[in-house]
Amino acid sequence: MKDNKKLYTLLVYSENIAGILNQITAVFTRRQVNIESLNVSASSIEGVHKYTITAWSDEDQIVKITRQIEKKIDVIKANYFTDDQLFIRETGLYKLSTKKVLENSDISRTIRRHEASITEVNPTYVIVMKNGKTEDILSLYYALNEFDCVFQYTRSGRIAVTRAKQEQVSEFLEEREQQHNKA
Repeated sequence: MKDNKKLYTLLVYSENIAGILNQITAVFTRRQVNIESLNVSASSIEGVHKYTITAWSDEDQIVKITRQIEKKIDVIKANYFTDDQLFIRETGLYKLSTKKVLENSDISRTIRRHEASITEVNPTYVIVMKNGKTEDILSLYYALNEFDCVFQYTRSGRIAVTRAKQEQVSEFLEEREQQHNKA
């Protein structure tokens, strides 16, 4: 069963209503599917929020989860995608020992080689930021961890846009508006 699981990204659009996040995550809980990452923000459409959720699943299960989420009264649209259908980014933040960074120039070279940037330096710590795909952010973490200089590390949830010209919810809302105007 584990062999046919893939990482899927769900893009869910809803009105900004209290409690909808709980309703969406409950669908995963009932199906015993763990959410890997979750990001909620305003979308490009006024009044509509976008949930970007990643989870390991098989296609049959992710289809059922998507349908269940879409049945929620305040959900406008839900779709699932594989990584090749999306443009994906995350951000990693690394808090490093200033002392160790100054003592070992290989740490700075590693940061540059991974195309990360130093955003703050003080006598105690150095903050490094890396934007990119999950594997790139993890790769920098593992490289820095080899130097035993990492105080803290965190990674944001995934943000994603489809490779289509506009978001599928835009088409859905346009069709709904046309149907409403005909009635």
